[in-house]
Amino acid sequence: MMSRIYVLIRIYALMIAAIAIAFAASAQETRQLAVNKPQAIADLKTNEGAALVNAKWYIQPAHVQDKDFNLPGPQKGGGDALPLYPTGASIKTHTLYPQIGTDNFENGFMEIKPADLENRQGTGLFSFVWYKIELTIPGFIGRLNTEGTTAVFEIVVDDYSEIWINGKQMAGFGQSGNGLISGYNTRNRVILTDNARAGDKFTIHVLGINGPIGKLPDNYIWVRNAVVDIYKDGLPTNNSWKDIGKIYAIDEKLNSIITPGTKIEKVADGFSFTEGPVWHPDGYLLFSDPNTNAIYRYNPKDHNVTVYLSHSGYTGADIGEYGQPGSNGLSIDKEGRLIVAQHGNRRIIRHEKKGPVTILSDKYNGNRLNSPNDVVLKSDGTVYFTDPPYGLPGFYSDTRKETPHQGVYMIKNSRTILLSTDLGGPNGIAFSPDEKYLYVTNWDIRDIHHTKTLWRYDVQHDGTLKNGKVFFDWNLTEDDEALDGMKVDKEGNLYVSAPGGLWILSAEGKLLGKIVTPERPANMAWGDDGKTLYMTAHSSLYKIRVNTGGKFSWE
Repeated sequence: MMSRIYVLIRIYALMIAAIAIAFAASAQETRQLAVNKPQAIADLKTNEGAALVNAKWYIQPAHVQDKDFNLPGPQKGGGDALPLYPTGASIKTHTLYPQIGTDNFENGFMEIKPADLENRQGTGLFSFVWYKIELTIPGFIGRLNTEGTTAVFEIVVDDYSEIWINGKQMAGFGQSGNGLISGYNTRNRVILTDNARAGDKFTIHVLGINGPIGKLPDNYIWVRNAVVDIYKDGLPTNNSWKDIGKIYAIDEKLNSIITPGTKIEKVADGFSFTEGPVWHPDGYLLFSDPNTNAIYRYNPKDHNVTVYLSHSGYTGADIGEYGQPGSNGLSIDKEGRLIVAQHGNRRIIRHEKKGPVTILSDKYNGNRLNSPNDVVLKSDGTVYFTDPPYGLPGFYSDTRKETPHQGVYMIKNSRTILLSTDLGGPNGIAFSPDEKYLYVTNWDIRDIHHTKTLWRYDVQHDGTLKNGKVFFDWNLTEDDEALDGMKVDKEGNLYVSAPGGLWILSAEGKLLGKIVTPERPANMAWGDDGKTLYMTAHSSLYKIRVNTGGKFSWE
């Protein structure tokens, strides 16, 4: 016991020094926008540029035509479901012809020269036109070897454009550009590949649209700019972000988990308080900012951050009273539906594929929940969540608080089931890889020491919990920082947001080491190929490579 206390005190002292250094560096840092300068360009509007990538252009007109359809109705066999599906009364509506992906879509294209992109197309007013370009990545562009480079297609259409790469388009909430309309006469950029190989072939379809549609202008559709940009070392980032923070190994085992010399990288900043990250199956990270009431989307390929969902946790008139009214914990189920812990609305919801929100839990025994904080899914789809009062303006003493306890719950068969009231401030929550154990962090601020303990529960066959006990105790640290989010890797090691940084524990509860960043990570998510640990830390987003990796929420 004494040796463990000694190790904790020693590493805590080292961390205080490291944090001081990191914050000093952060204070001197000025945020820089990466200069978007490629190492090679193929100008697709010129014969010479098109020849660099063996590009051929094609065009075909598109027009609006009548179409038989149906009014909204319930899902077939869905009973009294909200009318969302085209199962209602038959109607006449309109469609765009031809549509990409249909049998006859390719038949109408005619080849044009790059110089013809300047020609005005369409019928004017409410009009559309399809462009197609076929290209091949060469071995070299000039002196640049394209092997392993990042190739980006960019086009500016007068007035709007939509882009499909090899017949596919990635569409998501809050998306601007990256295939979808990015704005009026605005560049639209899509990454073709971030690991180019000579001979890679791409077929790109672009829908040109005349607009603004609400008040149509007296003009026509044409291409202002079209290029392929080649980046040798990926898209540019802020160089000062590529090595930021420290990794402390307390046990040799950590060296097999995180290779010595691994760098911590900051990938985005400028937020208020980042939380609740989750990796989306379509290849991007979602994370909450409960302070600003928003969910953000980070695209690792182009380092772009957009608002995925505004007003993500609360729309009440008294929002000014709340410090953290927005969403907190996020998860995604096997059907790709986003599950959200809402602080201000005091509930767990699910965003359905067709758009409506399903309330999974907002009460227990008729009383409103406190402020659901973090959420995790069991492999059978059962939702588990924590419910401290930290999203309420007055915390424990808030007059709006209705439940007498702070609970750990599960949602099963549409029922909210209370699993434990052991903890005064349940927060982060995660399963062991075999789901035999459920871990919950406890940060209870009602006592002078701000209790900081990690609990472990046995998970029963019916999903309930028993034998809850303290798995690791942080009360030896004097810092008042919270125990917050937590993730578990495939070997059962735990990554816990705790005073001073991200503590890494073995499955047996042994301290292996710590990750220290300029801002303490509040929560984490496995991303990319499952071996990147993304860390949401106050105003910034960080990442680090971890050899063991972890499971995605939807696996």
